[in-house]
Amino acid sequence: MKFFRDYPCTNWISNPPVSVLVATLATALSPFLKGAPVPAISIWDTTSSFAADASIGDRTGWRRVPSDLLLLESDPLKASSDPAYYGREYVFSGDAVVENETVAAVFSAPKGRVIVYSKAPIPDSNLSHPLIPERIIAELVPSELQKQPATIRSVEIIRNGGDQAVLEVVFAGANGTDASAVFSFDKSEIIEIKPSQDMPSITIVSSMEFGVVPDFIGDDLVFAPAAFPTNASIVAPSENFFVGLLEGQDRMLVLTWPEGNQKTTLEFGAGKDGNRLVQSIEFENDGQNLYLAPIAARGIWHKETLKPAYLEKDIQIAWKPPFPAEWVTQLSEARVNTTFAFRTAKSQIWRGVPGMYSYPVWFDEDIAYYRLSKKIPPKGDSIVYFLEGQNTPASISTPVDILKNTLGRRFSDAKLDAAGRKLRSHHRRGSNGVRRACTCGATESIQAIFEAGKECDEKGTIQEELNDMIYFVEKHVERIEEYQRFADRMLQFLQASRKTNPELSSFLASMELIAEQIPREYTVQKENMKSLEHADVLARQTMALTGRKDANNVHAYMDLFKAWRAMGGAQDYVLAQCHTLTRNLLQQAGYKSATQEAAVGIAGEVRRRCRECLRHPDGYEIWPNY
Repeated sequence: MKFFRDYPCTNWISNPPVSVLVATLATALSPFLKGAPVPAISIWDTTSSFAADASIGDRTGWRRVPSDLLLLESDPLKASSDPAYYGREYVFSGDAVVENETVAAVFSAPKGRVIVYSKAPIPDSNLSHPLIPERIIAELVPSELQKQPATIRSVEIIRNGGDQAVLEVVFAGANGTDASAVFSFDKSEIIEIKPSQDMPSITIVSSMEFGVVPDFIGDDLVFAPAAFPTNASIVAPSENFFVGLLEGQDRMLVLTWPEGNQKTTLEFGAGKDGNRLVQSIEFENDGQNLYLAPIAARGIWHKETLKPAYLEKDIQIAWKPPFPAEWVTQLSEARVNTTFAFRTAKSQIWRGVPGMYSYPVWFDEDIAYYRLSKKIPPKGDSIVYFLEGQNTPASISTPVDILKNTLGRRFSDAKLDAAGRKLRSHHRRGSNGVRRACTCGATESIQAIFEAGKECDEKGTIQEELNDMIYFVEKHVERIEEYQRFADRMLQFLQASRKTNPELSSFLASMELIAEQIPREYTVQKENMKSLEHADVLARQTMALTGRKDANNVHAYMDLFKAWRAMGGAQDYVLAQCHTLTRNLLQQAGYKSATQEAAVGIAGEVRRRCRECLRHPDGYEIWPNY
């Protein structure tokens, strides 16, 4: 994929707006820092608290806090030679501000909140508006103080040096409640929040049009506030990773947290235009750290309303990707939300349930196209976003990069589960090249030999093709049986849960209804799927035709051809249905428990079991975004 916006990535964060640059340099050249390089991360004292909304545009009177506080003494050299001066504490006369090239955080004493700005200017193709302006993307406050007057009582600098800034902040409520946390910053966009015991929950106030709970084995959960018109709030699965798609489509807010008993509540409200938004997230931290990071670019996510006129047409949309990445969206396939990664060219795809159709989303250079059909209908909104890189410039942090940088490789590798995303092979002779070893592919190859009258001469080739096909059928049957065992255990779990949680009867019944369809599909198609013994019989009958030349061999083979195809087609269909139903169960457990807090624990176990079953899928399963 080629992008016409061929800009040098290093300039994205090194060319701030002129007004900001001038103010920064003016302060940097104060007497005690004269000639010193501008640090990658700075702590500022505004010298007077913001009277109303915090703004980092006007820095009149701001003072940079030096990493060596002895520079504030009247005789810095003398002070640095005398240990009696060491250990000096800095006392802010205004509000504290911490900033680097991508984020700024204002510790607003009168508001009792930490106001986070995203300040990375990303070039746009429209040269008259080349930069995204700085913008508030979140306000952070202890949850117990959110709905009462609060202040920041104190800000203590723990560390200011080595490309790191660490501040301990004490929040104070009007009712005498105190809560404290340690905020850590480095050169990246990541802000680390380490709460104390008196801060069990933190509220992130931010206007989000959608919330995404990423899933790298199943499909992401995309929470649309409009889907919950009567709910003031919902509980999203707390699976260590959350991505908010912010109002305006030029910011994403990434949240990560380590394992624990956290709870993530999305609170809804109306936006400026009256549209329903996620206005805040109440995060119960279980005493664990929370990491927060913005990512900015024009068009970093996109909402495309799928109109009826899109049916059976190549539709070029106005949105263009701001940089290369693995851009994805969800569309309805077999009545289930299905994740599709944008391909690099128009193409066809065959799936076990809907059959052959045009792949629905692709790029031509940097132009995005949709091709929707009755199999993938134009229905609702298509939300386009990215989580992972794909030839993405090193200067851009992806949400997955942030996951790795905050929670570490070991945890992230388990979450991303590369092994679980790898397709299992159904190729007996995989090391000798890929063959269409499926029943349709192998029978076509054998048909060509019979039609050429060479079945006796190429008996060995036919035997190898049959062995390939038998191997393929065995692997198909093994995978189908895995789904049957999964469904049996899942139904036992749901039925046992209903006995111990009668108040969740409705939720559990809806889960059972989906799970029950897996063995039902198997039962309905069992006769058509036949058995491995039946496949062996067909193989022997096929080889028997290679024993002697006969003009009727090709006609006899075509009868066997139909029998092979009927058996294989039924197996393809059942396997794809099992996969689709399991993915639907994984999704619905997350969506339906969102409005029933008591069901969240059971839903988490349902999702874990579904994800375990979906790992390492067969190539014929109906999930095109491996």
